[in-house]
Amino acid sequence: MFTPPSVAVALLMMIVSAICWGSWANTYKGVKNYRFELFYWDYAIGIFLVSLILALTMGSSGNDSSSFVNNVHDTRGSNIVSALVGGAIFNLANLLLVAAIDMAGLAVAFPVSIGIALVVGVVLNYILQPKGNAVLLMSGVACAFIAVVLDGKAYGRLGRAGQGASRKSIVLCVVSGVLMGLWSPFMTYAMTRGHALTPYSAATFLTLGALVSCFIWNIYFMKKPLVGEPVGFGGFFRAPASGHLLGLLGGFIWGTGTVFNLVAGKTTTFAVSYAIGQSAPMVAAAWGLFVWKEFAGSERLAKVYLALMFVSYILAILLVAHANG
Repeated sequence: MFTPPSVAVALLMMIVSAICWGSWANTYKGVKNYRFELFYWDYAIGIFLVSLILALTMGSSGNDSSSFVNNVHDTRGSNIVSALVGGAIFNLANLLLVAAIDMAGLAVAFPVSIGIALVVGVVLNYILQPKGNAVLLMSGVACAFIAVVLDGKAYGRLGRAGQGASRKSIVLCVVSGVLMGLWSPFMTYAMTRGHALTPYSAATFLTLGALVSCFIWNIYFMKKPLVGEPVGFGGFFRAPASGHLLGLLGGFIWGTGTVFNLVAGKTTTFAVSYAIGQSAPMVAAAWGLFVWKEFAGSERLAKVYLALMFVSYILAILLVAHANG
């Protein structure tokens, strides 16, 4: 099983995970006339496939107890169930996040939802694995929360420019954020208790739980969508190949980032790796600003708030990184 040979390599993997987590949604932004409920089936398949591929390659180097197959054979059922439940929770949170992106855009939905998730996830992860400097860690979380508030301020100014979104989209962001902060502690439990799962095994069961739960969560949202009219499976089979490929690509990007984040957390702590990975809103906001032009024509004050948001997130990353030292 590959593990980072140093904290520096682990930090690099965490940064890559943040880039992946903050970039996968661009694949959905790139599709045309393809409902997110249908796109999500391709995405869910993609996250499971890439996790399984990495488990059978990076997670199986060396025929010892930590290799993927041996680890799954030796672990307890409760560890596997914990990872599967984490996947189901993540999946519901992510479906709500994609709906919020559809309503409010990347530059808003990601910072609000994932900023809340950072606070919830880091606190719960630290309770399960109390390592590192708690003061620095919580200071970083506080900076991330300030970044969320600043993003909300920027969004408010955007609304006054005539481009605001509904209260429903903000509520979705908040609910998604709380749920998004709950899946990581389930993974921490699965990887730290008893005959623990390796990060590769845990990621495989996490994504399997997400894929299986689509038959509950996603089918429900197909029948009672948050945006638009109900949609059937016929649209999935009529979708262009580009839509399916972008969905799979989005899953591969998120899945790779998740495996890297969990592997890095084994070297540092899961609270630290999760916190740095959840700087993804800064990446997503950059995409929203500079590529998708979501704040084009907004007031100058909105852009000032966004600039301060970036500064707060960078400070949060630095504080969390030093918390492990």
